[in-house]
Amino acid sequence: MGSKHWAVVGGGMLGLTLAFRLSQKGHKVTVLEADQELGGLAGTWEIGGIRWDKHYHVMLLSDVHLRNLLHDLELEQEVSWVETKTGFYCGGRFLSMSSVWEFLTFPVLKWWERMRLGGTIFMISRVRNWHRLEKLTVEKWLKRWSGEIVWQKIWRPLLRAKLGESYTKTSAVFIWAHTQRMYKARSRRHGRETFGYVHGGYARILNRLAEVLKQRGAEVIVGAGVSEAVVGGGGRIVVRLDNGVRREFDRVVYTVPAPIIAATCLGLSSEERSGFNNIEYLGIVCSSVLLKKPLSEYYITNITDEEVPFTGVIELTAVVDKNELGGLSLVYLPKYTMDEEELSRESDEKVKERCLSTLERMYPKFSRKDVVDFKVSRARYLMALPTLCYSEYLPNMETSIPGVWAVNSAQILKGNLNVNETIQVVETALNKIFENYQVQKSGTRSKLKGWLRRSWRLFLGRGRKLLSWRL
Repeated sequence: MGSKHWAVVGGGMLGLTLAFRLSQKGHKVTVLEADQELGGLAGTWEIGGIRWDKHYHVMLLSDVHLRNLLHDLELEQEVSWVETKTGFYCGGRFLSMSSVWEFLTFPVLKWWERMRLGGTIFMISRVRNWHRLEKLTVEKWLKRWSGEIVWQKIWRPLLRAKLGESYTKTSAVFIWAHTQRMYKARSRRHGRETFGYVHGGYARILNRLAEVLKQRGAEVIVGAGVSEAVVGGGGRIVVRLDNGVRREFDRVVYTVPAPIIAATCLGLSSEERSGFNNIEYLGIVCSSVLLKKPLSEYYITNITDEEVPFTGVIELTAVVDKNELGGLSLVYLPKYTMDEEELSRESDEKVKERCLSTLERMYPKFSRKDVVDFKVSRARYLMALPTLCYSEYLPNMETSIPGVWAVNSAQILKGNLNVNETIQVVETALNKIFENYQVQKSGTRSKLKGWLRRSWRLFLGRGRKLLSWRL
């Protein structure tokens, strides 16, 4: 392929990983990130004087793509693994579901309902042809196997908490992917969920990625939003930044959300532009609460009570050593929504009051005096919603503009959003990019071979004629 100058638009984990892999193949790379800090959804901030992740992230033993990246970054030895517990908040009380026995004796359901729930989870964990599930709504599939009562008591509240009312148009691939991942989180020895994290959180990973990229001669530019990209002279791609600066590249890869690609990537076909704009995204309002003491023993507390204004309670310090957080406990309270107005309607103070008053109701021992800090993160484009037949309408990674590629988390087809899945998208994209080049290269070689073969035959034919004339 020869060394090319690539622009990677977007400095999240996907963009930085893609830039790293391209640099490993000997290419020159420039990363253009609109924000003032790298990371995107894996970004970090300071809370209570401690730098940690804006959103909750953990790693599974089965996250081979992420673990391979950490190995290449020489960070794998900095990972710690912890067994955790899972809880449910149902009807105003906490219930543990951290073992097979606790599942079999779960008091919210009657024994035959528990059997149907268990049978559903087992069935979906054995499905391999996920394309079939794209044609069914998650509601239809779960009702078929779990029945109406289990749907009303367990599945519907959990889906509404996670997806809002958009669960009605979500395909069964969503619950299939979630179940597959949770099965992989279970320890074979104890049946408990096992999660890992890198010491220092994603700040450590992002800093290391930026460091290695710079060592390899790559440019990493923050505050560099892209306003447009067009084909210039000689087939190079001209990228104009928000500040008016123009740069030229041999190749451009967009790793930002689909609507931003549609708005800034000029020259797309109308069909492609519609395809990007039609991808529906789930957003999030995620509150981080830094506390003097923990709320519970659970890493995840799933909430089925619909009046609770957040999806669940994620107690990070059930996984992360409290010494990493100055001896404090960090809790995430996420709220997922597709309503743009809901994402920005409430001020941070109103979100804080709503969350803390709910914690007071849920946890009798909780006191506002224990709150060290409270911060709110909002993201409009968190996850592309896996609607019916999603893969059939998703635009290709290779756009109709020569040299321009669209590689983002919307390309996750058989998983839910997590860092391991985004890194797998990078690997899929690299295979397609370099396979595409090999096809072009072999096509050029075939044409050259064909021309040489025809020329040689013509030369031989004329030689024979000349020889026969002289004889």
